[in-house]
Amino acid sequence: MKNSQTYIDSGVLELFVYGTLPEEEMVEIAREVSQDTALLQEVVEIENHLMHLAKAAAPGEPKDVSVLRKYINDNETKVIPLSRKQTPIITFMGWAAAILLLAGVGYLYTENNKLEDRIVDTERELLLQEGKTQVAETNLDQTRGLLNVIRKQDLIAVPLGAQAIAPEAYASVYWDKKSGKAYIDVKGLPEPPEGKVYQVWSLTLEPLTPTSIGVLDQYDASGNQIFELSNPNESEAFGITLEPEGGSASPTLEQLYTLGVVASS
Repeated sequence: MKNSQTYIDSGVLELFVYGTLPEEEMVEIAREVSQDTALLQEVVEIENHLMHLAKAAAPGEPKDVSVLRKYINDNETKVIPLSRKQTPIITFMGWAAAILLLAGVGYLYTENNKLEDRIVDTERELLLQEGKTQVAETNLDQTRGLLNVIRKQDLIAVPLGAQAIAPEAYASVYWDKKSGKAYIDVKGLPEPPEGKVYQVWSLTLEPLTPTSIGVLDQYDASGNQIFELSNPNESEAFGITLEPEGGSASPTLEQLYTLGVVASS
């Protein structure tokens, strides 16, 4: 007789209970089990476990799955050879069905979660695109409106030339003196570095007196580049400086990017 633990660890007892071993091995193991209490107890536990799985997979009164009873008669050691047709295949099928059911449920759950994630990502992307479209349409409408305004003949156009700090920079001011509005076109200015903003100044020259008319904190190099500011001043010139975020009380002359004088009428 083989060692009891060897049988248990090998998994052969499970195959014996499933009825999937060759007939000769079934007979041999039945003989061993009938002579070993530990093996008998292990077989009973396996059969009970399969009975439980079979009930879960196929409700109803399960058939007797005891293989050992088919190979031994009570406590006698006489082996009764049986046809392979009498092995408990129904129980094995129930057990397999239970595993397949659990695997199928797990697969469907995983696929459902993936589908939900894809739907959420798609909805988020659509909302983002809708938001971008609305912003673009709003900016376009605003730009068209501003262009219509600055084309008025009674506006004073003031070109602002580049200064030493930015030789390639340029800007324009369109000043409606009657309404006190100034339209600042900063398309020719480089994008300000992080933590910096452009600030527009109205200047009187004698004596030189700067007055801030606005901070361009909404500057966007790829979007809005025309700003409407209030300018009730008697301006003689306009300048644009680069200032710390939030603006400054007085212009930083070392950061003067553009400057232009209002033409005398």
